[in-house]
Amino acid sequence: MSKEFVVAVCGATGAVGQEMLSVLEQRDFPYSKLVPMASARSAGKKVDCKGEEYTVIEMTEDAFEGVDIALFSAGGSTSEKFAPCAVKSGCVVVDNSSAWRMNDECPLVVPEVNPHDLDWHKGIIANPNCSTIQMMVALKPLHDEARIKRVVVSTYQAVSGTGQKAIEELENQVRRLMSGQPVVADVYPYQIAFNCLPHIDVFMDNGYTKEEMKMVNETVKIMGDPTIKVTATCVRVPVFYGHSESLNIETEEKLTAADVRTILAKAPGIIVEDYPEKKAYPMAINAAGEDATFVGRIREDETIENGINMWIVSDNIRKGAALNTIQIAETLIERDLVRVP
Repeated sequence: MSKEFVVAVCGATGAVGQEMLSVLEQRDFPYSKLVPMASARSAGKKVDCKGEEYTVIEMTEDAFEGVDIALFSAGGSTSEKFAPCAVKSGCVVVDNSSAWRMNDECPLVVPEVNPHDLDWHKGIIANPNCSTIQMMVALKPLHDEARIKRVVVSTYQAVSGTGQKAIEELENQVRRLMSGQPVVADVYPYQIAFNCLPHIDVFMDNGYTKEEMKMVNETVKIMGDPTIKVTATCVRVPVFYGHSESLNIETEEKLTAADVRTILAKAPGIIVEDYPEKKAYPMAINAAGEDATFVGRIREDETIENGINMWIVSDNIRKGAALNTIQIAETLIERDLVRVP
């Protein structure tokens, strides 16, 4: 990465935008100039990266002139409006919203899984859903080895996936409950403190939520295999950072639990933490702030011939959002793809 680039962080004052700045600094991303952008409401605020203070500018249609890479974390409607403007200005966009994920013209990428899909980008690359990303990191090595037929996934998702207001709502509800005061639910339809909500995003006509269908549809696109069957139940839990997932996997070829441990221990981006005799397994409190996807509770499903159960945990704001976005940008640089065709 000898060349340096002009990089814009769009949505720089939000939770994911702030994490992007942190990841850019920690990974010493090669930028010659950093341009933090946000809405008019946040323009003028100050942000820090690599020891320098930057003033946030308003995101406008002509704000991308001279920018090489734009990292978007500003919501779907904002991305739909401004990402094409950025591309028109000659900028490559890596977008963290759901706006472009299922667009046939836009690669949907997890760098450990399908970096080759970046080769056909047309200016906009989509970052997958947070819960899909960590699942893909763990599934791809197993699919390569034994071909996955079916996945049943149940998620336990942190409130940070909804944003800063959800974090504050959980904090406030816990304080009020512990002091004997009634709670108010504004972000979620019901109290989230000391509760679990089997409802993330809107319900669809088939009875699944939009979040659940994201996992179904994004898996097929990322893996490039329409034969993989996925069914999901997504649950919001009173955890601040870190999504947890229970996976039941059926493969065409037999994998033992020992096989899975060996395969995943060699896979990029994964830390196997599977020592039940020591009560060692992945937990959200340990994954928070970490880059890796943690896998444990690996065991054979004794009800089917080729079945594996496992437990996956990852920081949804880092690997599930900011880190994966920046890893995509790094991979674009490595593959000499920082250009608009």
